Amino acid sequence: MSDTSVLRQRIRPEWIDYNGHLSEAYYVLVFGFATDAMMDRIGLDAAYRQRTGCSLYTVEAHIRYLREVGQGREVEITTRVLGVGAKKVRFCHEMRLDGDLRATEELMALHVDQAAGGAVPFPPDVAERLAASVEEAPSYTGRAIG
Repeated sequence: MSDTSVLRQRIRPEWIDYNGHLSEAYYVLVFGFATDAMMDRIGLDAAYRQRTGCSLYTVEAHIRYLREVGQGREVEITTRVLGVGAKKVRFCHEMRLDGDLRATEELMALHVDQAAGGAVPFPPDVAERLAASVEEAPSYTGRAIG
């Protein structure tokens, strides 16, 4: 069962760099908003984090900057779950503008108990939602920088 989600975000003037387009750090910020939306959707929302002291920690990320994004434009971020383990999840975000792919981010995150300071298994309901959301990985994922 696919559970692809889409987040829309308008590009703010303070996110524009000296070249007149979205600065690289703000791609990460916008992708972070999409990660937050995914966490809310699968049951790792703010109430869960406060109740359990557990959260997702990104341990690896790979970003591809493909085309510029200008000020005031509204981008769409599509999020797909690519794989799930007992304590980890692999997912990707795709940023589009007018249907055109502008950037991608592939991430590996661990479910961490902040008090214990280590990775712990997902709760059964979250693990089930994640497993049901897994989609085929796009061809660009799993690559190293060459």
